Amino acid sequence: MTMTLHTLSSEIRKEWLEHILPFWGGLKDETNGGFYGQVNADLKIDKQAAKGGIACSRMLWSFSAAYRTTGHEIYAEYARHAFQFLARHLIDRQYGGLYWMVDYKGVPTDTRKHIYNQAFGVYALSEYHRASGNQEALDLAKELYRLIESKGYDAKRQAYKEEFDREWNEQPNEMLSGNGVVAHITMNTHIHVLEAYSTLYRAWPEAVVRESLHNLLSILYHHIFDADRRHLGVFFDKDWNPLVDVTSFGHDIEASWLMDEALDVIGSTNPDYKRMVLDLAYAVSERAVQKDGSLMNEQEGSHLDTSRIWWVQAEAMVGFFNAYQRTGDIQFLEQFFSMWDYTKKNIIDSRPGSEWFWSVNENGRPDQHEMAGPWKCPYHNSRFCLEILNRIEQISSKL
Repeated sequence: MTMTLHTLSSEIRKEWLEHILPFWGGLKDETNGGFYGQVNADLKIDKQAAKGGIACSRMLWSFSAAYRTTGHEIYAEYARHAFQFLARHLIDRQYGGLYWMVDYKGVPTDTRKHIYNQAFGVYALSEYHRASGNQEALDLAKELYRLIESKGYDAKRQAYKEEFDREWNEQPNEMLSGNGVVAHITMNTHIHVLEAYSTLYRAWPEAVVRESLHNLLSILYHHIFDADRRHLGVFFDKDWNPLVDVTSFGHDIEASWLMDEALDVIGSTNPDYKRMVLDLAYAVSERAVQKDGSLMNEQEGSHLDTSRIWWVQAEAMVGFFNAYQRTGDIQFLEQFFSMWDYTKKNIIDSRPGSEWFWSVNENGRPDQHEMAGPWKCPYHNSRFCLEILNRIEQISSKL
């Protein structure tokens, strides 16, 4: 660990501003609005690919956060462009909520409503308001928040629901299930509703949002966190019974720092929650870090999925840096630096006009997943850059 924080900051800023954001900005669709929906592994843009609600929200969040923190007008323009497409084409003005998918011209093609998707709308619109002061964005964020709470929350079971049709009739959770099960409740939706509400509370610090954050932290602690095994359950039936024995290392370390952020936002010092945050970080550190510095994807039963996925590395680096800040334990900082070194050598695509590979195998060989698509967006890696830059600044200011 010979790199200084100053050198690290310079490297990450360069990666963010000169590599990641230019790639995504280059996908701006000047003809039909929004951003092109697909870039294949060979870097060919499919200008007629569908445009996803999640992808649009993540683009809006990424450029809004970039503008808020740098003040560069180019990011304000990209954020405005994303917001206009979302507001005009992805919001269902009749029944409320964000559509799952529209075509390249903005015509709805999949009108299902998913709470996970609505959460990203809240997240992105709140950040755009923070960056621009746009009142319409905050009003839409509030609308989506109220929809999530009125349609998507089951107070009796203390659980956020998952999937609905356009008219908000509950449906089987096709879009966020996996591992051979259809889950009535998922960890993934809960951690991203938490993330969204943390940003909404920064933009709109109302008591109702604060209470929602308290409630979500309680749900995560009492229903999703397995204190004995120090991991988060992934898929549950309607009565909170686990459906499969899966540990998602990427989600566990991501949730660790997202929960810590929520605690900071509401000023909570709850010792149980603080312990949960660090238990997750230590467990992932002990179980999932590979000899090459990377983080494996998940474990199901005794089977290990050792794929090195782009978002897992990004979230792990933030999570480990956060754990180092909270504990002073040098192992977390050492793992951060090893993972950043691995990411530079293996995950970041060096081809001109490219970005980060979706994933590579244990030999560093990239797969043929798309470079941009409904799930592959700038959110994870641009947020990694932003978070680490902010955290280095915090540390430097105390020296």
